[in-house]
Parts: sequence; C-alpha cells; structure tokens
Amino acid sequence: MEFIFEKIYVPNNHSFISRKLPLSSDARIHSHKNFELNYITSGTGRRIVGDNISGFEKGDLVLLGPELPHCWELLDAEKDEDPSCIVTHFSENIIDNEFFKMPELQNVVVLLKQANRGIRFRTENDSEISEILTELSQSVGLEYYIGLLRIFNLLIKIEDRERLSNPMNRSSVFTKNIEKINKVYEYVFLNIQEGINLEEASSVLNMAPSSFCRFFKKKTGLTFMEYVKNVRVGMAAKLLAETDKQITQICYESGYNNLANFNHYFKASMGKTPSEYRKNFR
Repeated sequence: MEFIFEKIYVPNNHSFISRKLPLSSDARIHSHKNFELNYITSGTGRRIVGDNISGFEKGDLVLLGPELPHCWELLDAEKDEDPSCIVTHFSENIIDNEFFKMPELQNVVVLLKQANRGIRFRTENDSEISEILTELSQSVGLEYYIGLLRIFNLLIKIEDRERLSNPMNRSSVFTKNIEKINKVYEYVFLNIQEGINLEEASSVLNMAPSSFCRFFKKKTGLTFMEYVKNVRVGMAAKLLAETDKQITQICYESGYNNLANFNHYFKASMGKTPSEYRKNFR
C-alpha cells in the first residue's frame, strides 16, 4: 500500500465535483484539501481514516474533512457488479461562503466542522441518498447546487453517526509537511501487526529518532507512540465488535505481544476492558 498526496482542487466556479469511480484492491492512502463524501455502491473491504481501521460494505457513507488521510481498499466484490463508489469533493472554503452563513444552514456548518475526524452515517434507508448522489455524478450547472443542498438536508437528519478518527492537528504547519507525515502513516499501517520500530520509522524520513519524535509531535499534536497506540486500539475495537476471534488472537493481530499490556492500553483508551467492550455488540 502506498501513500500519496492527492492534489484535488475544486474549480472556483463549482461547489463540488462528484464522480463515480472504481474501487481497487491496490488502494493508496492519500489526503487532499477538500471535504469528501464517499458512498460505496458496490464492494466490501477495508477503510482507513486517520488512525481508524474499519470494514466497509455497500451503502457505506462517510464524510471526511480536509487533509484527513484515508483510503478504501477493496477485498471482495458482489457477483455481477463492478466494485465502485461515488466520491464527491466539496471546496474546503465552502463554509466561509456568505450563503452558508444563513441561520437555516448553521447545522450544515456544524456538521462540516465535525468532519475533521471523519463521520460514518448509519442509515437503513439509503435509497434517496443513493439516488441523489448518482444524479450528482452526472450533473452540471445549477443542478450541482440543488443536489448539494438536498444531500446536506439528509445528512443533518441522520442521528446515528460514528466518529472514525481521533482528533488530528490541522494547522498550516501540518499542511506544509503532509507528504512527510503520510510516509510515517504508511510505515505504521504496513507494520502494525509485525511490530513498530522507532528507528525504522525515523529512517523513513532520514531523521535521527530524537529529531523524528520532535518533528512528529510538532506536526500532528501527538507523540509517535500515542499515534501507534491509537491505531492499535482502533484495530482491536473493530475486531472485537465485528468478529468472534479470541481476545488473545486480537491482541496479537493488533500488534501487542503481551495480553496484560493489551488489556491495560485498551481500557485506558476505551474506558472498558476488551471483554466488556465486546459485550456491547452481543
């Protein structure tokens, strides 16, 4: 898996760009300036958003804030259907537009500000959303804006939402160094199960470990090991919720080599032991 800095810019005369794209088993983690709304129309696989690793399936609907690293990696496809998703990019400056300062749109502004961690919307009846997004991928002119408002109107009404990633630094300093930070994220996600080594991570940026640690903390607001811990706990939480694997097995698959440490760090992050956390989904 490769990280890229995807330079997507919405033209000044458009509110957004909407496209239907194929899903790939060779997905690349990337980030860009715009907001993104991602809707899976076919296929299942693994989703990475910030420090969160989750599964996805048809109907998966996620809103992402600017510069939040992400990818959707295809693992399986439905029979007789090409795996695909509808990706819509909104300008990162959209909430600064005078139009969005109307009182009627304040809930939309709040929602977009919350998207800095990634939001997954859970809805059993997504036929209307699917229809509108399909229309958007084929729309031009004023139809763009009408469709945009219809989508926002539906999203703010969905109460069942999941914040995906832990908060991440979004300063201008982070933006200027995003390609370097993405290389570190790549190393973590590729090696999380086998083991993370500080010297190896430092070598990705050709830095000494001490310099690397200062750089990572300054640019992201987290220490490197705090970030690694978040990724491990996020992976473990997903496995506990969605599989019947033994807790010991999940411990090792999440990159821990000691069950006691796993229990300690999981409870410190989630407020519950792994077994207590699993009971919420049974």
